[in-house]
Amino acid sequence: MDKCRLQKYAQLIAQCGVNVQKGQDVFIVAALDQPEFVYMVTESCYKLGAKRVVVDWDYQQLQKLHAEYCSLETLSELPEYQKARWEYYVKKKPCRIYLSSEDPDGLQGINQQKLMRARQAIYPLIKGYRDALENQYQWCIAAVPGPEWARKLFPELTQDQAIEKLWEAILSASRALDDPIAAWESHNADIANRCIHLNQLGIRQLRYTSSNGTDLTIGMIPEAEFKGGGDKTLSGVFFNPNIPTEECFISPKRGEAEGIVYSVMPLSYQGELIENFWIRFHKGKAIEWHAERNEALLSEIIQSDEGAAYLGECALVPYDSPIRNSGLLFYNTLFDENAACHLALGMGFADTIRGYEHMSIDDCRNLGINDSMIHVDFMIGADDLNIDAETADGKTVSIFKHGTWAF
Repeated sequence: MDKCRLQKYAQLIAQCGVNVQKGQDVFIVAALDQPEFVYMVTESCYKLGAKRVVVDWDYQQLQKLHAEYCSLETLSELPEYQKARWEYYVKKKPCRIYLSSEDPDGLQGINQQKLMRARQAIYPLIKGYRDALENQYQWCIAAVPGPEWARKLFPELTQDQAIEKLWEAILSASRALDDPIAAWESHNADIANRCIHLNQLGIRQLRYTSSNGTDLTIGMIPEAEFKGGGDKTLSGVFFNPNIPTEECFISPKRGEAEGIVYSVMPLSYQGELIENFWIRFHKGKAIEWHAERNEALLSEIIQSDEGAAYLGECALVPYDSPIRNSGLLFYNTLFDENAACHLALGMGFADTIRGYEHMSIDDCRNLGINDSMIHVDFMIGADDLNIDAETADGKTVSIFKHGTWAF
């Protein structure tokens, strides 16, 4: 891949993604796949004035070793050095960059139940830190090609060819080709205008219907609003948490979802794929579900904690989005969620509440924002998906028609 193009992408992540502020620390999580690109991102952060850039290298196969050889008790501990890091995050509020490149099938055979039990034990230990960081710092998830991920998408090519092809797909989907900064300024403006229109409607509930069997009605929080594209920290720093992104999203009201919804894409979760599944909701809670592949893992997700069976997000993405039009199934939620309308099980977003900056996190949850240790997106946007909104004044307004915007 041409280095000049990668430099622009690195700059996009540092400047438009996390928007590094002068004197701010940056923490990067990356696999061993693209050290040269991690170098570029690190340099871009320093050029923007970062005080210190810390890179935490990750290796997917080590997760298998830890799960196999560590006891559940050990996996459930939060060592003192990890506590110290969480305390540092809360005190310094560094930028966080996550470069995704993992193999979609890389954790097949891992003891998912053991890992879930460990996460359930650790979550109460870190929840206070997470709540303290809510809307306090900039973060960004972006992607680089890993060799196994590239071969998954392009099995007919050599490894080098597949990686090059995946680079092209990532850069195109991320609007990082010619002038990425200008492209993102225009893209953010378009998403913001769509959110303004949606928020002016006064939506009370959304009804999703499709010929695949989806028929689901979801209630909205009166104080909530649609958001999308870039976001702001409580201190007013603008950043883009996802590169790419195509969605206008909102957090629905906990306890108000009725009906059934069918997935339209595989869900890549913790290195395994869940395929061809549906979930039925009653009084907001998932009460029944089935998957043709990896149903046990789907059950683990939904039963992660008390809030995992409730919805935390409704996201609107047109079927003719750039990622969908690429013709690729990425087997990576960062991309696949931006190819179709999606929902998320688990944690909702406090910053979708109007005036959230003057509220506590508990105030937002009391209004109906769901709380959970997980946030797992799954794609539901079929080509014939219709979404109708019932407004506060009793009108029915078409939001999506045949899979895309009705306005």
